[in-house]
Amino acid sequence: MNRRRALGALALGVAAPGVLAACAQAANKIEAAVESPPPAPTLAYSPAVASADVTPTAPVSVKVTDGWFQKVALTNPDGKVVAGNLNRDRTEFTTAEPLGYGVQYTWSGSAVGQDGKAVPLAGNFTTVAPAVTVSGQFQLADGQTVGVAAPIILQFDAAIAEEDRAEVEKALKVTTTPEVEGSWAWLPDEVGGSRVHWRTKEYYPTGTVVHVDADLYGVPFGQNAYGAADSTLDFAIGRFQLVKAEASSHRIQVLTDAGVIMDFPCSYGEGDLDRNVTRSGIHVVTEKYEDFYMTNPAAGYANVRERFAVRISNNGEFIHANPASSGAQGNSNVTNGCINLSLTDAEQYFNTAMYGDPVEVTGTRIPLSYADGDIWDWAVPWEEWKSMSAVSSEASALNLPSTAPATPTDAPVPTAAPGG
Repeated sequence: MNRRRALGALALGVAAPGVLAACAQAANKIEAAVESPPPAPTLAYSPAVASADVTPTAPVSVKVTDGWFQKVALTNPDGKVVAGNLNRDRTEFTTAEPLGYGVQYTWSGSAVGQDGKAVPLAGNFTTVAPAVTVSGQFQLADGQTVGVAAPIILQFDAAIAEEDRAEVEKALKVTTTPEVEGSWAWLPDEVGGSRVHWRTKEYYPTGTVVHVDADLYGVPFGQNAYGAADSTLDFAIGRFQLVKAEASSHRIQVLTDAGVIMDFPCSYGEGDLDRNVTRSGIHVVTEKYEDFYMTNPAAGYANVRERFAVRISNNGEFIHANPASSGAQGNSNVTNGCINLSLTDAEQYFNTAMYGDPVEVTGTRIPLSYADGDIWDWAVPWEEWKSMSAVSSEASALNLPSTAPATPTDAPVPTAAPGG
């Protein structure tokens, strides 16, 4: 044998046992891997099993690792199954509807592991039981058409502390088409209630469509109070109409996109007493009555029939017909604060007035304020208005009381059904 060939054969023969040893080790590892049991399914509940005081709108789910759900259900004590969805690979179940208050919910079903064995779902949790639920009501109706200055008012049937208002306000959303700048602001309300208003920076463009979401169910209101229900509101902005009312002119003008369409002589508040001053500022039309029987003890009259009365403030200010002041209309101010017109002129204006129309009063010594009732929104400068939002980082400079009446005690009141 050639020596080089012999050495080559020897070298080859030496290497062969090492290769065989490596193959044996790999085979042992494969055999060990095959013999290891697959991991059992692992379940993760949210909220955790046995949790208490769970918010009914909190995300609720159960996930499985190293397995898939064969069946899963969440039920209340009456056996009602909560609606929910499984993801595509059946590894996560998520509820698809809010839960109830003060209810215990129980998991059931099973998850199957890689070995084909089933693991049961079990456990329960309990939702929060409120001491009281708080309802909110809009002042506008679905489908209503309103004037360009109409605020959105959400009235609550409980007092909400300042520190709890941000959570409530975050649940409110206004969507306008076209987009319009606006802000919420919390205004003083009567004892036992709270209200928040949404107002635009400028008057709405005509034809604006407005949608409001108030997702209040499950929202904490403080003192273990929670929102009673969600609600929505849809309304539209109608034509543009504005009343210009300069007290020193003894006239009012009604303007639309076409310009001045009415220009009437009138009489404003006499101004001898504060209660007889027509307030300066942007008022908002809220009601109108063909007949309004009015009583005002402070002014010394009762059960007086007023015709074509358009309310512009809850302090008792109306634009209405008053033949008794006809001699002063156009030359002097003699009323108790209302804007008086002739019967013919009052009817003409009455027929065009709409909830939400702005009435801009100028030229008097007392401005419109919280003391004048529920809508004085436009008397507040825009930057100040925004600071009255509970989510604003700016402190409000207005020194407002915590409560204020929606209708001042010295305001004229109806003494019979309007129109009756």
